[in-house]
Amino acid sequence: MRRSIEELRTFYGEPAGALARRLLARRLEDAWGEATNSDVLGVGYATPWLDAFVGARRVVAAMPGGQGVEPWPSAGKNRSLLVDDRRLPFAAGAFDRILLVHALEEADDAQGLMIEAVRALSPAGRIILVAAARGGLWSRVEATPFGHGRPFTRRQLERLVRGAGLEPTAWSQTLYVPPWGPLLPLADGFEQIGKRVLPGAAGVILLEATRQAYAHIRPGTAVATAPVLTPALQPQPATRDGRADPVARHLAGNGERP
Repeated sequence: MRRSIEELRTFYGEPAGALARRLLARRLEDAWGEATNSDVLGVGYATPWLDAFVGARRVVAAMPGGQGVEPWPSAGKNRSLLVDDRRLPFAAGAFDRILLVHALEEADDAQGLMIEAVRALSPAGRIILVAAARGGLWSRVEATPFGHGRPFTRRQLERLVRGAGLEPTAWSQTLYVPPWGPLLPLADGFEQIGKRVLPGAAGVILLEATRQAYAHIRPGTAVATAPVLTPALQPQPATRDGRADPVARHLAGNGERP
């Protein structure tokens, strides 16, 4: 059963939730910047981060039925709606960017949700999955929404996106600080030390994926291969001019290939 909209709203109004919001926002900023001239869809409970996409052409929040829905944004025309996450009410290819937060862990059919999200993704679109990390402390504490449902490993998320027809292109982790009040002010220090010393202690995994174009093989020719990925992911500043450069706007990962 999904966490209710009231529980999620309450959590993100508390110190631990505010910290999670800030650290995740940092990773999304590195990945997409303001998503200039893009149509953006948030699935699950993504509204704490959707306001950052001020350059987007359109931003929509889709909240699963078992969770409930709240009006968003707080001012202006509402752009949130209640959905069946097994049958999203959007046309194929309607969104350039799709962000899933608090969506997969408690989904009845995570693979079905991914397939629906990919259907709504444009051919050149990009998707980011944000999920509780199986090895992190946040998935073991029920006082946070990351402590409910099924946590994931990076390999499990990779299999999930490949099963929906995408290829992983970048990944990152955050929330190394234990979810204990007295330690929360030390979060930035935990981020610096954790990714170097205890990478498996991160509370949240972010995985970005896109469609991959494979060349057709013609009889009598050499075997075509898939495009070769960049040797290593290096943090880069997000661009602001709307040019979709997949290298310059990837996740600020930890230097590993997906």
